[in-house]
Amino acid sequence: MEATQEGEQVTIIHISNIHCSSCVETIERTLAELVPPPSTVDISIEQQLVKVLHDVQLSAPVIRDAIIDVGFDVISDSTSDPSTALNQQPDGTSKHVDQCRFCQAEELEENKSPQDPSSPDAPFVEPLASKEGPLKVSLSIAGMTCSTCSNTIVDAVKDLPGVTDLVVSLLNNSASAVVEKEEIAQTIAEAIDDCGFEATVMNIKPLKAKEVVTNTSRTVSLKVDGMHCQNCPPKITSTLNRLGSITITKPFQSHNDPILTISYQPASPAFTIRHIIRAIELDHPEFAVSIYHPLSVEDASRIIQKEEQRNLLFRLLFTVIIAIPTFIIGIVCMTLVPAENAKRIFFTEPMWTGNTSRAQWALFFLATPVMFYSAGLYHRRCFSEMHALWKKGSTIPIVRRLTRFGSMNLLVSAGVSIAYFSSIALLALAAIQPRSPDGKGNLSTYFDSVVFLTMFLLIGRFIEAYSKAQTAGAISALASLRPEKALLVIPASEDFAIYSVASSFDEAEIEKPRLGASRTTTIDVDMLELKDIVRVPHGSSPPADGVILQGEYGIFDESSLTGESKPIRKEGGDKVHVGTINRGDVVHICVSEVGGMTMLDNIMEVVREGRTRRAPMERVVDTVTGYFVPVVTLLAIITWIIWLSLGESGILPASYLDSAVGGWPVWSLEFAIAVFVIACPCGIALAAPTALLVGSGLAAKYGILARGGGEAFQEASRLDVVVFDKTGTITTGKLQVSDVKYIENHAWDKETILGMVSEVETTSSHPLAVAIREFCFTHNARPQSGTTFSEKPGRGLKASFEVLSCSLIIGNEAWIEEHGISIQRDLRDLADSWKAEVKSVVYVAAQRDTQWQLVVMFGVADMIRPEAASVVAWLSKKGIEPWMISGDHEKAALSVASVVGIPASNVIAGVLPHEKAEKIEWLQRGRPVLPITTGQGPIPQNHFVVAMVGDGINDAPALTLADVGVAIGSGSDVAISSASFILLSAELQGLINLIDLSQAIIRRIKFNFMWAAIYNLAALPIAAGVVYPAGHYRLDPVWASLAMALSSVSVTCSSLLLKLYKPPNRS
Repeated sequence: MEATQEGEQVTIIHISNIHCSSCVETIERTLAELVPPPSTVDISIEQQLVKVLHDVQLSAPVIRDAIIDVGFDVISDSTSDPSTALNQQPDGTSKHVDQCRFCQAEELEENKSPQDPSSPDAPFVEPLASKEGPLKVSLSIAGMTCSTCSNTIVDAVKDLPGVTDLVVSLLNNSASAVVEKEEIAQTIAEAIDDCGFEATVMNIKPLKAKEVVTNTSRTVSLKVDGMHCQNCPPKITSTLNRLGSITITKPFQSHNDPILTISYQPASPAFTIRHIIRAIELDHPEFAVSIYHPLSVEDASRIIQKEEQRNLLFRLLFTVIIAIPTFIIGIVCMTLVPAENAKRIFFTEPMWTGNTSRAQWALFFLATPVMFYSAGLYHRRCFSEMHALWKKGSTIPIVRRLTRFGSMNLLVSAGVSIAYFSSIALLALAAIQPRSPDGKGNLSTYFDSVVFLTMFLLIGRFIEAYSKAQTAGAISALASLRPEKALLVIPASEDFAIYSVASSFDEAEIEKPRLGASRTTTIDVDMLELKDIVRVPHGSSPPADGVILQGEYGIFDESSLTGESKPIRKEGGDKVHVGTINRGDVVHICVSEVGGMTMLDNIMEVVREGRTRRAPMERVVDTVTGYFVPVVTLLAIITWIIWLSLGESGILPASYLDSAVGGWPVWSLEFAIAVFVIACPCGIALAAPTALLVGSGLAAKYGILARGGGEAFQEASRLDVVVFDKTGTITTGKLQVSDVKYIENHAWDKETILGMVSEVETTSSHPLAVAIREFCFTHNARPQSGTTFSEKPGRGLKASFEVLSCSLIIGNEAWIEEHGISIQRDLRDLADSWKAEVKSVVYVAAQRDTQWQLVVMFGVADMIRPEAASVVAWLSKKGIEPWMISGDHEKAALSVASVVGIPASNVIAGVLPHEKAEKIEWLQRGRPVLPITTGQGPIPQNHFVVAMVGDGINDAPALTLADVGVAIGSGSDVAISSASFILLSAELQGLINLIDLSQAIIRRIKFNFMWAAIYNLAALPIAAGVVYPAGHYRLDPVWASLAMALSSVSVTCSSLLLKLYKPPNRS
């Protein structure tokens, strides 16, 4: 939620059918007609939500109703009851279809009559998924050097029809957008190419693809090497048709495009991807089949970065080689050796024509290849940018072309070109002059400056390119955790019946195979299938997510995923993940996730998504850098005109003029060149993205996934309030036996009592029964066999134990009293103290002969996380108010709050899910009106930055509305999808790490901005010659180029220092 001015509020509305840009236009047009009109309307097709900043006089229900009236399905909004909204059935379907191009195309497609296949023998080819929007397009872009480049691309693409949610990432060399049709993707690529960059469409996928993922079918792409003619593809499809149960979702386009996409129903071990590939290779030995993985955006970015570094390195090495003789001729021989030195005399003598010295000609021949090869990269990109801006048919307004143009490429190209062509002019002037009587030719050119200026620029660009590549290693580091091989357990014979695997992974009822009758073989991870059994040796990582077989256990180091340094014991039925390390004995797992659906893949996807969310301060920088080049160009021209005017008018003393040829115009030109090359928007442009890129990688290292990207980091760095959900967040969300009281003076020992209790509780699935049963199991209960079990709802359980000649009852106080058992005063006081701590009291009594006797009491509670109190204390110390919100009754909520240190005035209890969102909004407004809760006290502030920490489905509305939503990784999928951040570890220590890291990232960004701004503000006047009158000190263009290079390199290195960050210690 954005900060609001007084009298304004934000309403967020979730809509299920925002399909295309026409939908966006319809909503914007509809809301603009309201009175008073909203201040801003932000619509996201990808997130399916509308965020409206409006005057308080315009109520949220009016906004919602206006959207419903034009045919949109409102799911929920921040001020209404979701259950009410869900039950609304607006009669607006026809209105929506009339306005939505996507729905119109879909309706037209449905009305088409189906066509029969051309051949009855052809394999079944499923029609491709609809390529009408909304689709998400990812592109890789080569040639971007600074934020001005990315701004140029945004300006060229954002107004294309059917394009929304455009994001360009300079550091990832990529862009993403939401489009209505597949064809628009190529239009975007062409528009980017026209700007002088090289764009490639990487992938196109439906926005809602994740909603249809299922474990019952698998879709893979196969690459078939060895096809050489048009008769080869039918051979493959013939084999697939023979196998049956295979759907070809994307057939071969030709034998030159050997990629085939199929969908099938795996049934390991009888039918897997291994069987499919083996069948093709047996039928057609001339073909080699493998699973095809399209190039990811990160892979493409890495290729672009390496190619960029290679190009820069070749040009740099060439320039360094040229710089050696240039340095000897232009500097050593001309200035460092005595005037009577023979070499100096040789190079100063005129040669060929006029008064042109040998040194001038030599430097001309050395500088020319540097000008057109080494610096040619900048010239070409500069030309492409200006051509795209001024090309015929350009829709960019004239004012925009004159006030926001160019990039670092223009500044570098202009600086080098001015130095080179002014030197050509000086060379021509010397060539038409008579030879000097003293036998010395003219030496006044900037050819040596061209060489050294280009060399320093290339050094800086190469270091910058290398440093930027180092900042983008988070996803690559995660990808490196995935093993390439797996140890597959297979039967010693062809009898696959030795495998007995449950059909449901949720139940984890997986039996251990008879490993003595099996063997292992090493296969590629790509060849794994659902329900395969794989061996995980000590020190290795599971090749896929899976469930440990019953009867086995392992010790797994999950620090690479969750940031938790302490190894965790995993029992049979527990899930393990790719990227974790088995620190215990060999274990066997049953594969439950393959094909890009593992937890590691999901983490990588969230990190990718987070990188597309920019911090608000980055948008400010984009505006500044957009005007940077025109301003610097104007300053360079003004600098040249001022110095030239002062020199030609005679105001400057003649001693200032130290150039023998060209006079004041050439002398003044050095200042203009220095201004051109020292000013660089890269330092300012890289200040935020490099820090955020390193920061998101650090966050992933410590088990924090930043779905909200830079915007979420910025909000998390300035929190005023953190609101905790109670159940599952402050508490573990799982009932456990917290207290136990054994009553003596009976005939059974503790182990026997616990054995009887465990036996009785096995007949119940009640959470209390589960908690007590687990306690008995971990406290050496001696197994007992009971008979004649019975249950009385709302009271408890009863059973008989013939071997022990006794009966046992387990239940509440009413159940005990119903059997005539009196509870002693001290035991009743103990029970009352447990109840005061919001614990459930379970009584156990045994009967021998005819008398019942109380034998044990259990206190069962949803245990508070051990680190909760220290986290709350840390927040309070940092000046962040801790609050707690719960649907539980007030007594329970206050009891938990008192334990962890949250003041009773900061507890909101007894709220429904949609009311949680209302309370978040109330806190954001500074709670000006006291609601009916225990909260107290207005706060004199227009908007509070509020974070919500939760884990359940009922927390999703509050997580969405909060400025920062933090989901516990063990929470529901709905909560996770609504959050700005995801804590992979269930421990709340991750919240401390998140806030502290966010503050460190934003501090680094501010430092980078300040450094880059001061650098430019201080360097520009020096380059313009402000200090020249003080002692004839000027910044030569060569040294100006080095200073410019150091600007962006220093900012990038500053961001890399974030890698030294360490999370705060537990207090």
